[in-house]
Amino acid sequence: MKNTFYLYLLLLGILFACQNEDQSEEMTILITEVKEKYAPDKRVALFDVQWENGILSGETNLPEAYKELTDKLTSNSISFTDSIQILPDPALGSKNLALVTNSVANIRSAPKHSAELATQALMGTPLNVLKAEGSWYLVQTPDAYLSWVDAAAIVLVDQNAMDEWLQKEKIVVTEMISSIYENDSFDQVVSDITAGNVLELQGYENENYQVILPDQRRGTIKGDQAVTYDTWKNSRSTSDDNLIQTAKKMMGAPYLWGGTSPKGVDCSGFTKTIYFLNGMVIPRDASQQVNEGELIDNDKNWDNLQVGDLLFFGVPATETSKERVVHVGMWIGDGQFIHSRGRVRVSSFNPEDENFDAPELARYLRTKRIRNQPSEHILTVDQVLQ
Repeated sequence: MKNTFYLYLLLLGILFACQNEDQSEEMTILITEVKEKYAPDKRVALFDVQWENGILSGETNLPEAYKELTDKLTSNSISFTDSIQILPDPALGSKNLALVTNSVANIRSAPKHSAELATQALMGTPLNVLKAEGSWYLVQTPDAYLSWVDAAAIVLVDQNAMDEWLQKEKIVVTEMISSIYENDSFDQVVSDITAGNVLELQGYENENYQVILPDQRRGTIKGDQAVTYDTWKNSRSTSDDNLIQTAKKMMGAPYLWGGTSPKGVDCSGFTKTIYFLNGMVIPRDASQQVNEGELIDNDKNWDNLQVGDLLFFGVPATETSKERVVHVGMWIGDGQFIHSRGRVRVSSFNPEDENFDAPELARYLRTKRIRNQPSEHILTVDQVLQ
């Protein structure tokens, strides 16, 4: 009798384990379906959700994805304990927005200074803040990139404070690299600045701008190194001349993995900065930029290329591997393109030119045109700052 009872318990345990395994497989499929729909690129969307022993845990900044998943569970009569954290974290309170206070904020792949530099954001850039870990914040930039920034590089604000700042009269720095000074004697630096930095305009005296930084520091900028925001906005254009002039102002700037400012740029950070300084916010990485715009060439026929077209380089797809886009540059005409490799430089596809670039020619993939090509992933700077 005792042996029969133990056998019954064993069979019951096996049956329960099989049911759990079947349910886990079903849940894996459901979670994957929702993730592929709403967050196929983890760089710009967070959907980190797990299932274990009837508990749904993890975090996401996508309420619509969370709703679809939980609705699917309910419709499939799957009982669960909901432990998913919807971001922004309520622990942040009302201050779940931020403004960059450094000339360039380093935004990293993990909450520590030794982590990989993922991207950067310029002074005055609005950020969405999702959660805190120690003195670091997980933020989302206007191009939707998700990474970690040190608290020292930002000031937290609530929606009211952000709205007030956006309505302030502002200036935009036009000098590639310069400084804010305490006063017009220009002997004591308050902060370094770089092109694209945005500050509140307090006044204009002696042909210089008095400004307020996002963290309320105050100072003076030389009048020929900035313009009012409206003047800057109305003068922005992705014309041939503007794109080439902006790009060539950064000639020789060092290559910096994750860099997106005149202080240092990686390849896609360079193309992103060129377009940003002319009023457009484009996706962060080369493997994202390649998905935008109109296909112009994939056969090394340069006749149809225009200034501003983006050239992509990498490893073609094979039967066993996907294509890998690893580099990008911008066409400037006459068989030449400008890009950041080691430093910002101009290369040529003409074998007779001194700057002929055989390695890049060999790994060329295609050219895309993003000018005047509507996309939900391309914004105007005005959409970010108004």
